[in-house]
Amino acid sequence: MTKIEIKAAGNAGQERAPPQQVELSEEDRSKDAFFVQIAEIAEAMIARHGKDFAIGAFILSAKFIAEGKPLINRNNGGGETVSTVKPV
Repeated sequence: MTKIEIKAAGNAGQERAPPQQVELSEEDRSKDAFFVQIAEIAEAMIARHGKDFAIGAFILSAKFIAEGKPLINRNNGGGETVSTVKPV
């Protein structure tokens, strides 16, 4: 007999208990909410501009985070992103 067969034979006739629900901490609930927001943003980016754009945007964002660079310019007074496109 293999180890798997021995293990299965030893558990024969035993019922498995249903998995217990683990109570998430406030931090885990917060992280889950952020993952939902990221997923929604990713889906919108893919729908509008395609997978390559979404992947590139997230990679670039990760690079900026790793390098400690700001993701947006908050120096325009309103806390909004500043357009890099100059008016014609």
